[in-house]
Amino acid sequence: MKYKQLGHTGLYVSELTLGTMTFDDEGGSYAGLMGATGQDLATRMVDLSIEAGINIFDTANVYSSGVSEEMLGRALGGRRKDMLIATKLASTLTTGPNDFGTSRLAVMREVEGSLSRLGTDYIDLYQVHSFDYTTPLEETLRALDDLVRQGKVRYIGLSNFAGWQIAKADGLARQLGTERFASAQSYYSLAGRELERDVIPAVRDLGLGTFIWSPLASGFLSGKYTRNGEAAGRRAKFEFPPVDKDQGFDIIDVLAQIAEAKTASVAQVALAWLLHKPGVTSVIVGARKEEQLIDNLGASDIALGDDEMARLDEVSALKPEYPGYLPQMRRGDSLFARRNG
Repeated sequence: MKYKQLGHTGLYVSELTLGTMTFDDEGGSYAGLMGATGQDLATRMVDLSIEAGINIFDTANVYSSGVSEEMLGRALGGRRKDMLIATKLASTLTTGPNDFGTSRLAVMREVEGSLSRLGTDYIDLYQVHSFDYTTPLEETLRALDDLVRQGKVRYIGLSNFAGWQIAKADGLARQLGTERFASAQSYYSLAGRELERDVIPAVRDLGLGTFIWSPLASGFLSGKYTRNGEAAGRRAKFEFPPVDKDQGFDIIDVLAQIAEAKTASVAQVALAWLLHKPGVTSVIVGARKEEQLIDNLGASDIALGDDEMARLDEVSALKPEYPGYLPQMRRGDSLFARRNG
């Protein structure tokens, strides 16, 4: 297992993170679509992850209505002091006028709930789950800064922000002198490379780390889906995130060829591609079965050569969009020189 520095901080995280969205006792909420683990399997997955070198675990207040946090806390037990916990706020399953969002009221209320459910007195990485259009960023940043100063939170992160929202949040934090976001958690996979348009350039320029969710596009890149017929799974019930299946099956064809040559699984190669991409700090892996997790953990051992990366890059390439298809202008470039000569 490799460890990478988290953005502009002094914190080091494993290149794989265990995601706990499937941690649930009864299969409620979104976990029900993927298959709930129950406490015994959840603890086993935490054990396997720690044995493999993982040092960070990702959850959220909304996962299984808080049950995921409770189960993660129990699974870590006395090992919590040596591990990193990342959780999130903003989304809730209740509908009160002040329940959703990142107001000071919500931030202070939700952190206390997460601390209680996790059985800890601090959260290592507290992440804003989505951009709140109704709360001024200043209010959210000052509330999060207070949590850091109180010692309830060590670092703060954001999730599912657009590039301009990340840039605005970072610039405003610098202006206010508050704690800066250390990381961005976003969707990124061979079947969904939109992150490369704005978010990856933004976080690399600003010095934020990244956590990648749904790296297998909710199982589409697991190897069980083919042109000849799609296996039963979560995508049969809920096709999210959306994928272009025509291009997606072309991607799977190349993944299968590389996997066969390396005696690896299709999923391992898809995860390894992400681990080789610039701007990626840690890839979140989750599972509903022990064997799935064991297979995913093996991605750390897969080395992809330049030719293999190029083949995967080519088959999964994004279609050019404005202004990305315009030439980049730099002083010294021949095009720039000709136009200004």
